Amino acid sequence: MSETLRIGLVSVSDRAATGVYADKGLPALEEWFASALRSPWHAEKRLIPDERAAIEKTLIELCDEAGCPLVLTTGGTGPAPRDVTPEATLAVADREMPGFGEQMRQIGLRFVPTAILSRQVGVIRGSSLILNLPGQPKSIRETLEGLKAEDGSTLVHGIFAAVPYCIDLIGGPYIETDERVVKAFRPKSAQKPAT
Repeated sequence: MSETLRIGLVSVSDRAATGVYADKGLPALEEWFASALRSPWHAEKRLIPDERAAIEKTLIELCDEAGCPLVLTTGGTGPAPRDVTPEATLAVADREMPGFGEQMRQIGLRFVPTAILSRQVGVIRGSSLILNLPGQPKSIRETLEGLKAEDGSTLVHGIFAAVPYCIDLIGGPYIETDERVVKAFRPKSAQKPAT
């Protein structure tokens, strides 16, 4: 019996947190993971305002107390004064994983030139991987699974292809994906037979 993967899902939005409009980030993340993961998983969901202290506290709680080896945030990564998710993420990090932010911007630039304004980061805190995702449901899906051509071949790799192996390397559970959605890449030496 494989252990249940705990995934922290954090939507950062002043307006959604105060009920001005319905949050779309958390439902989009849950829907994507429901289609993409073959491993058993459980979401630890949080909807919080764009407050750096609240973001830091939430990330620490999900990593250190809830035991989530993977934490994803959505929202608050632009250049506006209230967009402080990257600063909060870096403040709680032990190590930065710059490749994640670089690839997220590459995916976004396929659609809009303003993707270069995104300040998303990926970091490690203890044995948890924290990733800042964009705020729009369509962008969340594209960022995680990448872009495919009409024939099904990969045009741009999504970031999630690298996530399971990263979690292996930092001591987390073995994550299996549905390859029709996203194929987890691992070196042959790190692969286990599919369950």
